[in-house]
Amino acid sequence: MKNNFSRQLLELSEYDLSVRDRLLKENKLAGGYHPEMESVHRDNAQKLREIIRLIGFPTISKVGKEANKAAWLIVQHAISEPQLMKEAYQLMLQNSNDNDLKSMAYLFDRIQFFQGKPQKFGTQLNSDGTIYPVISKDQINELRIKNNLPILSPEEIDRIPPIEDIEKIENENPDYLLWRKKVGWIQ
Repeated sequence: MKNNFSRQLLELSEYDLSVRDRLLKENKLAGGYHPEMESVHRDNAQKLREIIRLIGFPTISKVGKEANKAAWLIVQHAISEPQLMKEAYQLMLQNSNDNDLKSMAYLFDRIQFFQGKPQKFGTQLNSDGTIYPVISKDQINELRIKNNLPILSPEEIDRIPPIEDIEKIENENPDYLLWRKKVGWIQ
């Protein structure tokens, strides 16, 4: 049973990345969420839901490290599925000793980012390549170390916009704001 779920998760993840790579090469991923990519993400999310229904979140002890990382990738890319992302994070948190801490940090930040809230670990970027605002610049490297993330340089930390800039950042891309409202990230 473990091998079947592991193999399925790895295949879903590999397919996601292969479609992404092809669309990148065709220069089709700029300018919004590509419909084919969204379709892959939604299909993968549905298959992951079924696995979660059967075995719970696919932790390392259940499916192995690589398949656990594949499950995280599926969740991380399920950006049209806020409820799944939040539920998966809670399941990962309940078994944090059996999930990759780095993956959990990325998922936490991604959820915060899509909700328009400051992140904790500084893993998500603004459209200009700077780090999206964080809860605490003073504690960011301590948190990153605890979660197996590389530390940020003082210059990188200085370039992180303050929390007060979130609304301005959010309003820079009205199409993105509308999409987030449509799928349920924000009201």
